[in-house]
Amino acid sequence: MSWTTQPLSKVADFVLGKMLDQAKNKGDLLPYLANINVRWGEFDLNDLRQMRFESHEMERYSLKYGDIVMCEGGEPGRCALWKSQQAGVMLQKALHRIRPHDCLDSRFLYYYFLQFGKSGGFAPYFTGSTIKHLPREQLAKVEVRFPEIRSQQAIAAVLEGYDDLIATNQRRIALLEDAARLLYREWFVHLRFPGHELVPVRDGVPQGWRRGPLDQALFLQRGFDLPNGDRVAGEVPIYSSTGINGFHNETRAKGPGIVTGRSGTLGVVHYVSKDYWPLNTSLWVKEFRSVSPLLAYFMLTDLKLDQFNSGASVPTLDRKVAHQIPVLIPAGDVTVQFDAIVQPLFDQIHALNANNAATAQARDLLLPKLMSGQLDVSTIPL
Repeated sequence: MSWTTQPLSKVADFVLGKMLDQAKNKGDLLPYLANINVRWGEFDLNDLRQMRFESHEMERYSLKYGDIVMCEGGEPGRCALWKSQQAGVMLQKALHRIRPHDCLDSRFLYYYFLQFGKSGGFAPYFTGSTIKHLPREQLAKVEVRFPEIRSQQAIAAVLEGYDDLIATNQRRIALLEDAARLLYREWFVHLRFPGHELVPVRDGVPQGWRRGPLDQALFLQRGFDLPNGDRVAGEVPIYSSTGINGFHNETRAKGPGIVTGRSGTLGVVHYVSKDYWPLNTSLWVKEFRSVSPLLAYFMLTDLKLDQFNSGASVPTLDRKVAHQIPVLIPAGDVTVQFDAIVQPLFDQIHALNANNAATAQARDLLLPKLMSGQLDVSTIPL
């Protein structure tokens, strides 16, 4: 199989998104992707921001199926493939939109960038000494190596199969979490728990329940330092404010546990099913005083902790402030009933996450071999 090498400028069109300028921008308010909405291989479409776009700007800054969206700064080269996940979404200046010519399959080019970026291939094209960028003129120079179109499509189909399975599992996880969250709100917010009709309520508090500060329900502790150079390969998940940040061979907290952001990213709460290491950018529940881990997860999520930000430049959550937040602490027997229903849902979520991790690992083993031509795609059973 022969492969061709060309600079990106010869095989694709690319533009930067629109500059955000509240004073000058006119037109209709539309949601747009910013740097923070693009992950490696996926989009975070929660709470999209909006800006104004005029009719003549629609084609230039809009997205269509098969577009590759790439970060210009932040983590330059980070990219994902747009599959029309949401209608009417536009593009902000911090992002490149890349549309390959007919000689390239957009899925193949996306996987090429995924491998290229994760192996450090973009680094020689970065500008800036401290804050790195990948400007348009540098992106144009990136060399793309590719076979003929049918081979590209075959390679992309194999890799896409893994990603489709991961996406299906993620949708199932979201449905399971939604079901558990709806039950939590029904029982602990609307107070329609089993037998509620027979329980007297005074000042909005059912008999056997009580109001109190958060530290009567649970106790939050700051996480622990663990520099990259001190990490040893292992299976213990390391949790930062944004979620899993790597793996180590030593634990600092017992599972099941709860982690949320202390610095950087606030308001996101993570349920951890096994022993783990909470990093110093996080807060973890050291003691479950009057609630179970599952109930604590939904209680903290419902508090929207990002509203208690006390940082001037870097978002920060002071645990002493968090401990004084008033909460409604339920009777123990209601918590036991809740856990009995919700725990099987979280067991399924854990199994699906484990399946996704194994699938991603298998895909990542294939990725460099397929994108380099080391492995002939025709030898892989579909």
